[in-house]
Amino acid sequence: MPTLRRIALGGLILGVLILIGTAGFFWLEDRPLFEAFYLTLITLTTVGYGDIVPQSTAGRLIAIFIAFGGAGLFFYALGVVSELVLAEVFQNFFGRRQMEKRIAALRDHYIICGYGRIGKHICHLINRELPFVVVENDPEVIKEIEAEGYLYIQGDATNEEVLVRAGIERARGVVSVLRSDADNVYIVLTARSLNPRIFIMARADDERVVKRLKQAGANRVFSPYLIGARRMALAILRPAVTDFLELTTPEVNLELQLEEVRLSKTSPLVGKDLISSRIREVSGAIVLAVKKASGEMVFNPSPGYVLEAGDTLIALGERAGLARLEELASA
Repeated sequence: MPTLRRIALGGLILGVLILIGTAGFFWLEDRPLFEAFYLTLITLTTVGYGDIVPQSTAGRLIAIFIAFGGAGLFFYALGVVSELVLAEVFQNFFGRRQMEKRIAALRDHYIICGYGRIGKHICHLINRELPFVVVENDPEVIKEIEAEGYLYIQGDATNEEVLVRAGIERARGVVSVLRSDADNVYIVLTARSLNPRIFIMARADDERVVKRLKQAGANRVFSPYLIGARRMALAILRPAVTDFLELTTPEVNLELQLEEVRLSKTSPLVGKDLISSRIREVSGAIVLAVKKASGEMVFNPSPGYVLEAGDTLIALGERAGLARLEELASA
């Protein structure tokens, strides 16, 4: 905004000089209006005099004033343009270098391939919780990502080199949400080949592609249309359940949340049952389910359920209480 004001100021000064010069030559040199305007322009542009020259002393003083004013305006404009060019160059070069260093320092992060309608919401929801880098190829969309302040790499997510630059060998997971199912399949194949242990989540618009994505190596596959249809049907059949689920989403309620907490080997909760662990008393959280290390899910565990290392507790509670539960789980 300050740069725009400076450009406007330069234009105003130019207009004032032309106005003063034209009026001065018109009155003092007794020139026709167009000749006065012409004389002003050739003075400002330092073209030099030929067919028309100031005759009187007053006219020459006006010419001197306009000449110096034009020279000063030229250097002023040169400074503004130089500042714009240098600022753009430095911002692109050093800003890009700084971002590359931040991306290179990431560990256990997520790579979001595609910043469309789904990718944008994913980034918004995980921004406070998890480190991530966005891979996007559209220059117009890149401007939106820059405005949000997210780390990003401009390039084709189906390109192996781009995923390597995004740190796929150090990443915890890849989320592929491009509009093309074929591109998502290709990204899953590439990501799995680059990092066999990475967690991969993919989008599938066509239900027939779900099987192919899983065969390609995706751990989880979601169909936005199917999920939306299920939520809408649930809102019709079980409206109270839908209201409760919406209360546990971070964008609706920042306090009440559903969280998963994994028990480490050194956690004081290991070896205790749910009653003696005093999870409810200490954190206020309710354990709704337990996912065992084997993948088995225990819903609504009994008070006598014995907690084991590697168990993942699915708990409902307020943010502060869940933070306390995470401290106990990780020791």
